Amino acid sequence: MTRLLGISGSLRAGSWNTRLLQAARAAAPAGVALEVATLHGIPLYDGDVEEREGVPAAVAALKERIVASEGVILVTPEYNHGIPGVFKNAIDWLSRPPADASRVFRGRPFAVIGASPGGFGTVLAQAAWLPVLETLGTRHWAGGRLLVSRVQEALSPEGVPNDALRRQLAAFVEGFAAFAAGRPGAPDR
Repeated sequence: MTRLLGISGSLRAGSWNTRLLQAARAAAPAGVALEVATLHGIPLYDGDVEEREGVPAAVAALKERIVASEGVILVTPEYNHGIPGVFKNAIDWLSRPPADASRVFRGRPFAVIGASPGGFGTVLAQAAWLPVLETLGTRHWAGGRLLVSRVQEALSPEGVPNDALRRQLAAFVEGFAAFAAGRPGAPDR
C-alpha cells in the first residue's frame, strides 16, 4: 500500500480544491491510500509565538501526517496569480524549527495540482510553488501535470468529477504513487 497525503490549500467549506482532492482520493487505484488534510487550526506564523510557545498542535499533527506518508500532493487554489497566503503560511510553519524542515520535506516526493473557475487553471500558483519546494529540498514530480480550468464544468458541487477529470485524476494519482514509491518505470519528472 502506498500512503499519500493530499493537503487542500483552501479554508472554504465549499472549496473547489478540497472537492478536487476528495475526487482524487475516490479515483485512487487499488494499492494507493490518499488521505485528505486541511489547514484548519494553523495560526499565522509568528516567530515570537514559536519562541514562547513552540509549534502549534495543528502544525505538529500535520507534520506527523506528512512524515508518515510516502508522498504529498498540494492541492492549490490560485489567488491573485499566486500561492494563497494561508497555504504558504502553513508551509512556513511546517518548516519550523529549521531542524524539522529536513525531516518533513528533504527528499520527500511532492506534487501540485489545482482547480480554478477561470480559464487558466492554477498555472501561475503551481509555478510559484516550484521555488518553494526546491528550497525545502523536496523531490518534485511534474509528471501528468494537472490544472483544472473551469472547474465548475468538470466537477459537480457535490464533488463528482466528469469522466474526463476522473480519468485524469486516476492517472495522476497512479503516476505520483509510483514515483513516490520509487517503482521502476515510474516517470521521474
